[in-house]
Amino acid sequence: MAVLSLAAPGTEAFEPDLGSKVARATNNELAEALARHPDRYLGYATLAPKDAEGARKELERCVKELGFRGWNTHSNFGDSYLDEKRYWPVLAKAEELGVPVYLHPTWPIIKEFQTYGSALSGPTYGFGAETALVAMRLLTAGVFDAFPKLQIILGHYAEGLPFMLDRVDRHHLQGRGHPDPGVAPTLKRLPSDYLRENFLAATSGNYSPHAFACTKAALGIGRMVMGSDYPFEDMDGCIRFLDDQPMSDTEREQMYAGTATAIGMAL
Repeated sequence: MAVLSLAAPGTEAFEPDLGSKVARATNNELAEALARHPDRYLGYATLAPKDAEGARKELERCVKELGFRGWNTHSNFGDSYLDEKRYWPVLAKAEELGVPVYLHPTWPIIKEFQTYGSALSGPTYGFGAETALVAMRLLTAGVFDAFPKLQIILGHYAEGLPFMLDRVDRHHLQGRGHPDPGVAPTLKRLPSDYLRENFLAATSGNYSPHAFACTKAALGIGRMVMGSDYPFEDMDGCIRFLDDQPMSDTEREQMYAGTATAIGMAL
């Protein structure tokens, strides 16, 4: 069983009317493909969040009428990020529907990443770094206090954030981690609590045994889900790597099937 979604750059950066039309057409085409192979594929919605009300309704249509299992979005929307309040109605709808949001990298809008081209801004560093930044922006903005059941999937072993669990808490533990109250409220819990409870780490596109071991130790196998990054990565190589990692039979079953089933990636 594979979950299909629209690859970057997606529709998020389009102006609202065009984005909504392209997103709806994409979802309809994906639904037709799923209908042809109902025992093989599941789908994630494509949305145009700059039309937040339209995106909210389209997500509901995708889940309730087309049977999609989540929303795939990207690390930036051309000029903005998902944590901005104007996009919260879409996050609220995802929580209400009980579907996860896959936050996938795209080309960063941070200009300093662009100086050296794709050697810095691409999958080597910029993709993951910006996506991790957006995850932390969501957290710091209070999204998970507002929507405590919302689940965000991050690829590549959560873009390095499992390695940062102690570090992201340090300022808060020292009593200096509160944002300007005019910008965002003080968090109800430590950042690491949200990273452990509101984020899942997909195994996509990272073949480092150290990254696997760190994520497993920091988040637990129940917060890890098998992901391949296909067609950008080789499926056989992904499976060979995962099969070589030390896991009990129970842990292996959890990573390959249990977590996926829990978040709706199963018939």
